[in-house]
Amino acid sequence: IYYSPNQKKSEFFRGPDFFVVLGTTRNQNRKSWVVWQEDGKYPNVIVEILSDSTAKTDREEKKQIYQDTFRTPDYFWFEPNSLEFKGFTLISGVYQPIKANENGWLWSEQLGLYLGIHEDKLRYFTSDGELVLTPEEAAIQAEDRAIQAEDRAIQAEDRELQQRQKAEKLAAKLRELNIN
Repeated sequence: IYYSPNQKKSEFFRGPDFFVVLGTTRNQNRKSWVVWQEDGKYPNVIVEILSDSTAKTDREEKKQIYQDTFRTPDYFWFEPNSLEFKGFTLISGVYQPIKANENGWLWSEQLGLYLGIHEDKLRYFTSDGELVLTPEEAAIQAEDRAIQAEDRAIQAEDRELQQRQKAEKLAAKLRELNIN
């Protein structure tokens, strides 16, 4: 994210691990987010993945820039080894910690979703507490549903065949007894 048109492009930038800018269009050719070329829009949500080499910068310097310069409404960080997870929301120009719900999830007003830890990974959850599936998980789930539907159809055909065979057997027995 380049954020100062008055400075060299190589100096005033930040590279968040993940960010969302609402109210814009996706552009496959966009290699970076240049605020002055994007109608002055800054990210609505930023997530940093902490590591030993970036944690101090993410918790202090970047947090300050996201608060004071970007004015990003929701800022989160996650440390995948220790599972440290914190979130902040901008209130009157100052980041305030987001209170976790009973599951330890943090609400993002901007996304309309919770962020929380599931199986040691940072994931999204709906307001109803449903896990938001990744595209891969959704594809697997759709495939599983299709297989289950196919299995139900086969079982229904088998039942119908068994009923027909039973009816034919009964009809044959009745004919054998000269009963129409």
